[in-house]
Amino acid sequence: MAVAERSARSLGRALSSLCIFILAGPALAYEFPFDDPFVATVVGTPEEYRADLDVKVPLKRRSIEIFPDREVPDIFFYDSKLRYSYALQKGPAPLVFMIAGTGGSHDGSTNRDLGRALYKAGFHFISLSSPTHSNFVVSASASNVPGHAFDDAADLYRVMETIWAKLSGKADVTDFFLTGYSLGAFNTAFVMKVDQERQTFNFKRALMVNSPMRLYSSISLLDRMLENIPGGEDNFGQFYQSLVDRFAQVYKRSDELNLSEDFLYKVYEIYQPKDERLAALIGTVFRLAAANMTFASDVMTDYGYIKPSNVKLRKGSDLTSYNHVAMRLGFTDFFHAYFYPYYKAKNPELTRTSLIEKMSLTSIEDFLRSADNIYVTHNEDDLILEPGQIDFFRDVFGERAMIYPNGGHLGNMMQRDYVAHIIELFQR
Repeated sequence: MAVAERSARSLGRALSSLCIFILAGPALAYEFPFDDPFVATVVGTPEEYRADLDVKVPLKRRSIEIFPDREVPDIFFYDSKLRYSYALQKGPAPLVFMIAGTGGSHDGSTNRDLGRALYKAGFHFISLSSPTHSNFVVSASASNVPGHAFDDAADLYRVMETIWAKLSGKADVTDFFLTGYSLGAFNTAFVMKVDQERQTFNFKRALMVNSPMRLYSSISLLDRMLENIPGGEDNFGQFYQSLVDRFAQVYKRSDELNLSEDFLYKVYEIYQPKDERLAALIGTVFRLAAANMTFASDVMTDYGYIKPSNVKLRKGSDLTSYNHVAMRLGFTDFFHAYFYPYYKAKNPELTRTSLIEKMSLTSIEDFLRSADNIYVTHNEDDLILEPGQIDFFRDVFGERAMIYPNGGHLGNMMQRDYVAHIIELFQR
């Protein structure tokens, strides 16, 4: 699951050893400076290791209606249409759909960087928000309850078809490709299953970047990271404010207001936070994503989880009390108190265990083993995987899996050799 469009990249340079690793398959020399997965996840790739993304991208930001007859509550008047972005080459080219990670927007920094790399390599691209982003929940989710692997895939495919119907006359497309990072990578696997059945795009190849294996395992790990807040989760508000205050202090010392990895190094050099604080930071960003997702879903369904049922929220409604409640509820709370009861009501025989297993790549393992056009990149030390789960990707995908020795969760995604591998895979 993505660190909410890298807003977790809030602290910067660790003086760790340089790791040089010769990867199987193409002879790529992989250099990444952080052996600590917490530092890698938060800091990202230093400038000297990053891919060259110097290209002018003619990015277009648009919105589209997915459910014309849907009534959207007044509080979400700005979310009635789904927002997306795209960039088209002037001539014939392959097109890549990109799916953002947990809570991620179509135009978040990770999608923007990947889009630049793809466009520079000669691809069209269409960038989509995560099904867990509030705009997607409100405007494009059939159920308004995100997190179900199969339902989210159906929603994403419907969105892709709708957008492509609008853009098909503007682009000369030679082949279709699909990729996603973190939760978007997990979504990618299930979207490929839909495409096998629907065959609207007949994706030539798909790439899953740092995917969770079992969603419940990953969300549990992320929720537990907040236990590292000094004083526990009860001090969440104080901890969050301290982060804001420290950013303000570093801005005063910085020559320019620029949230690049180089700026983030300055934060790290000044404060040198321990892994416990970095874990708390990562957990905080995911908690923000969970709160936004859950509130949007609860309002749309009028379930009564955060907002009392039948309370109508208007454009000017005070949301302070709801925000306080939402920020105390993690992904696992959402699963047990809202997500599972919602699907249990549809299927009384459903158990928590069976639903957890269904929301796992193991539920489509046979498909993934046989789908020779689905590839994986991952990191040995990814923080969203439980011990041993990385072996699932080795076993199921075999030579279609590129496992890097370090990088944490998405920390090395813009490393030059990593990007070169992505581009090479789509150019085959």
